[in-house]
Amino acid sequence: MKKVSGIITDKGGQTSHAAIVSRELGVPCVVGTKTATKEFKEGDIVTLDGASGRIWKGDQTPTFPQLKNIPSVDKNLKTATKLYVNLGEPELAKDISQKNVDGVGLLRAEFMMANIGTHPKRMISEGREKEYIETLAKGITEFCKNFNPRPVIYRATDFKTNEYRYLRFGKLYEPEEPNPLLGFRGAIRYINSPEVFQMELEAIKVVRNRFNLKNLWLMIPFCRTPNELFEVKKIVSSAGLMRSPSFKLFMMAEIPSNVILLDKFIDVGIDGISIGSNDLTMLTLGLDRDNSEVAKGFSEMDPSILWSLKRLVTKAKKRGILVSICGQAPSNYPELVEKLVKWGVSSISVSPDAITRTREIISWAEKRKISSK
Repeated sequence: MKKVSGIITDKGGQTSHAAIVSRELGVPCVVGTKTATKEFKEGDIVTLDGASGRIWKGDQTPTFPQLKNIPSVDKNLKTATKLYVNLGEPELAKDISQKNVDGVGLLRAEFMMANIGTHPKRMISEGREKEYIETLAKGITEFCKNFNPRPVIYRATDFKTNEYRYLRFGKLYEPEEPNPLLGFRGAIRYINSPEVFQMELEAIKVVRNRFNLKNLWLMIPFCRTPNELFEVKKIVSSAGLMRSPSFKLFMMAEIPSNVILLDKFIDVGIDGISIGSNDLTMLTLGLDRDNSEVAKGFSEMDPSILWSLKRLVTKAKKRGILVSICGQAPSNYPELVEKLVKWGVSSISVSPDAITRTREIISWAEKRKISSK
């Protein structure tokens, strides 16, 4: 995906992985065409416009309306609500770190693991743990050194089994699940087969201790129950990583059980939550964002989702922990940013293409909040 000029898919919606990755890479993308791979063949020249979702055969220059009277952007605009960025590619760290952002709210492990290319359990079986740890630590270091002293929140791997199977030798270690979204992923993987998670924790220690980059935090994805979070915390602690002012432990809030039992999860002992609005929306509405047949029903502005978001933000604030949101929703819905600020969200993390626009919306929302008091 890093090599191409544009991406066209048959399946998927605006929050599918292809769309999310393309935003980070700055590559135009049109998803959910249904027939593109049948209509186009290798060697065809096509033109696409990711903003409108239009595709033309041949080399054409789309005509866009002329924009006038565009106000200048204050590149140094500051807000009380932190603005973070979602990233996964180490090669982008330096450029994005120079933008007006307060840190990395979601550092995805999956991109770096995909670049390693081989299933981590295969590397363990070959005695290549050190190679894996050092390679992963090198990638994480790129983010931490460029954003230092701003925080970098590393989300431990959330590969699903079907995604792990695409790695070299992946089919030897991963089952074929009927529904990977609801399967062997996140916290339960660390508990049932902790050896891969322990390599991630060793990589974190390399970055924090050898390179003295103390701005690296950890986030645990897909915790179904408070007990799962408790068991994962034991693994983290046994690795020598203890919560402190410079090492905060976050939990992704992306399952309805996280919303319902938030007090119980907080009681286990965490420093903050980060709302994964993509999975939370799918699991609340019971639809797959990657399925173009139902993707049109995917909306973070559905009343049930707004209720959940408000509960997560206000409850976390009341309990005195940080609360962020790192799903795609704030990038897509300016009106949602206003609501999040009103409820008291600590930070909002968006894709790189939405940094400037979101900072302006946050500033506007904060002014409205102050004026309404």
